Amino acid sequence: MFRATRRRACAVVAAVIVAVLLSAVPALAHGFSSTVYVDLTSPGTGHVRARLGLEYDLLVVSAADAQKDDPLFRAGTAAFEAGDAARQGAALDAHAASVLAYVTGRFGVTAEGEACAPSQDGGYTIEQREGVPYAVLVLDYRCPEAAESHEVRSGLFPDSESYVRDSKTVVTYGLDLTSGSAALDSRHPSFSTHQSWAERFWEFFRLGAEHLLTGLDHILFLLALIAGSRRLREIVLAATTFTLAHSVTFILAALGLVRLPASFVEPVIALSIAVVAGWHLWRIWRRRSHATDLVPTGRGHFGLDTAGWTRLAVVFCFGLVHGLGFAAALGIDQAFSWTLLWSLLVFNVGIEVVQLAIIIAVFPLLALLRRRRPVAGLWTTGAVAAGVSVMGLVWFAQRVLGI
Repeated sequence: MFRATRRRACAVVAAVIVAVLLSAVPALAHGFSSTVYVDLTSPGTGHVRARLGLEYDLLVVSAADAQKDDPLFRAGTAAFEAGDAARQGAALDAHAASVLAYVTGRFGVTAEGEACAPSQDGGYTIEQREGVPYAVLVLDYRCPEAAESHEVRSGLFPDSESYVRDSKTVVTYGLDLTSGSAALDSRHPSFSTHQSWAERFWEFFRLGAEHLLTGLDHILFLLALIAGSRRLREIVLAATTFTLAHSVTFILAALGLVRLPASFVEPVIALSIAVVAGWHLWRIWRRRSHATDLVPTGRGHFGLDTAGWTRLAVVFCFGLVHGLGFAAALGIDQAFSWTLLWSLLVFNVGIEVVQLAIIIAVFPLLALLRRRRPVAGLWTTGAVAAGVSVMGLVWFAQRVLGI
């Protein structure tokens, strides 16, 4: 009687976990968050050139809403749905005044406290970032010639669009005899070219930490690793393997040696979640009555059997792809992005700290449950793995089909 009740309770827990994971799907819909990419240079004294990359559909919606320009919304939306880059650029050019007013009202450069005057240089072009069309706008700012430092502010996205939760502006700059990078958001909307080393470090450390915390796919991948690890040694090896793998592709992406389209990277990340979670379910099925054993049967290096080493190899391969996803989030898609290299490393540190914090918070609880109540621990990790696997398969199908 007790055993049947416990099994029903575990089934309820599993159903709840799956329901919670599935409820997260809308939160990952396109437009939930956005990144603006800005490159600042100084062609001459008193002259700052800004090259802005803005997510096309959000720019159309935001500019049309802010400037009450319904024809822009209709033309821009039709071009977006058609996937026609030429039409997208033409729609922006036809309503350049509305778009320029929106952008310059929310992005600006000041020199020694005095606002620099912006003007548009050329028309709009469209490029792809992470499989999403981005509008490229070049602005020339005229500033006081005697300025020794510049301040940049950004309030681009979100505005009245309730489906946009947050926006970040990643800036690289070569101004005032210095170069560097910065990450801006609603809580930190501006920076100075004379900002301190500690300020730059904190910006990208925070950006990396927030990226992992808000990236449900990466968190679920980590939970799948935790659920499938029976001992501390196993999760340490798995997490280290994952870290090494995505750090490799981080560096290779920064050097311009590896570049894969988001249409490949994003589905593979989703598939990796399903595979790693399904691995634990397969091991439960294969071991059957011995599934609750905490001591592995393998006697090779690190006490891993053949299946354990195969799991690490799979984690490493998928970690390489996750690294490309992390690099894309920081805007590293151009060869030899040296200005962002230091920021990339700090961004990676932020990811690792949060990853370690999740392991410290979750794994000891599962380990204690497995030791005190082996069957309950098995059902719990099985329920987590099942929910994560289902979620990964749903995302994989969505990303392959472009839903």
